[in-house]
Amino acid sequence: MNTLALPARPNPMRAYLLEIRNEFMRLLRSPSFAVPTLVFPPMFYLLFAIVLNHKGGPQVATHLLATYGVFGVMAPGLFGFGVAIAMDRERGFLALKRAQPVPAGAVLLSRMAMAMVFAVGISLLLLAIGMALGGVRLSAMQAVTLVLVDMIGVLPFCAIGLFVGSLASGQGAPAVINMIYLPMAFLAGLWMPLSMLPSIVGTLAPLWPAHHLAQIALQVVGATSNGRAGLHVAVLALYGIVFFLAARGRLARG
Repeated sequence: MNTLALPARPNPMRAYLLEIRNEFMRLLRSPSFAVPTLVFPPMFYLLFAIVLNHKGGPQVATHLLATYGVFGVMAPGLFGFGVAIAMDRERGFLALKRAQPVPAGAVLLSRMAMAMVFAVGISLLLLAIGMALGGVRLSAMQAVTLVLVDMIGVLPFCAIGLFVGSLASGQGAPAVINMIYLPMAFLAGLWMPLSMLPSIVGTLAPLWPAHHLAQIALQVVGATSNGRAGLHVAVLALYGIVFFLAARGRLARG
């Protein structure tokens, strides 16, 4: 007896993996994003922590390794989501994806995965420079933990970028992201210790998610921090949840 073959059951995992692969190929074809994202943080770290670090020695290089790592991982989260989502929304790409048999979270998951890959790459480059040229000495556990902190720490900035992308136009998103990215890096004490900045900057620093991620990274490398890792994790999680839900509401309304 002939029987009709049942259609193959869709495999959600394959859809997610294909989206991640497509996102990876898209970024490979966009060196204008990938190259500056990977090169600028190590370049600035090399300049300020190695070349111009005449008196601070390994202590300053270790401190800046933690804070420049945060500065580096902010970019793939903010720009990778903010600009890309704004352009995709403007061109109708997100609406097209919703009309296709693709899992709802596949696009976001693929971009989160790529942001985490970039964060790991930046963290490893900074570690290599710091340990080879700056006299930084970390145990294997400290190095691995720092990479993990940077990798997971990119997620709140993905949520912020997603929210910006849900509001701004494709042309306006880069300017909006830069207005968030650079001032936050300065005000969070990523470029220089807060003790070297006006007291008002240190007072307001806990408002910024970059400050909380930097405090965790500083604690990992054994540099001076306030030591309240649990509080910093909670604040970062709150930032991520609030901005993700706000962005989700905006995107759901079209």
